[in-house]
Amino acid sequence: MKFILGTKLGMSQVFDDKGKVIPVTLIEAGPCLVIRVKNKEKDGYEAIQIGFGKRKAKNVNKPLKGHLKKTHSSQLTTYSKWLREFRIEKPELKAGDEIAVDIFKEGDVVKVSGLSKGKGFQGVVKRHGFRGAPASHGTKHNLRAPGSIGSSFPERVWKGKKMAGRMGGERVTVKGLKITKI
Repeated sequence: MKFILGTKLGMSQVFDDKGKVIPVTLIEAGPCLVIRVKNKEKDGYEAIQIGFGKRKAKNVNKPLKGHLKKTHSSQLTTYSKWLREFRIEKPELKAGDEIAVDIFKEGDVVKVSGLSKGKGFQGVVKRHGFRGAPASHGTKHNLRAPGSIGSSFPERVWKGKKMAGRMGGERVTVKGLKITKI
């Protein structure tokens, strides 16, 4: 099982050998430092905790400094910004090891998870794709309203009802992406 942490830099495009344009996402991935190896006896499950990015020592609280000092040198002025766990059976890595991008090769198919763009408070037309009311036949100031939200029986709004609210800013996973270049 291969895994790594990274940040999205932006979008670009590359051309294949036939001259066809391939849209690509540029990602700065690794090197990631193995912070801790969890085992079944002590923690109840097997996993590897890795860290990525840089954070100044003054921005790290004392409990996290104590957790990170086992792998980071005490003279370091930067610490890992993001910590994530990956469940893995019989891990070969140990605390202090580095995971670099060279574990992947071009053509590998990967699964990528991240946060979607936060779009703030949105109405039902943008958030859920509602049509809205017709522009004629007596409609006035009601074009993008949601319409009726229920009958008289439950006398409340059902949980999960599609209404206006915050959109985006949630965890999204895309499977089957191909690594174009490293």
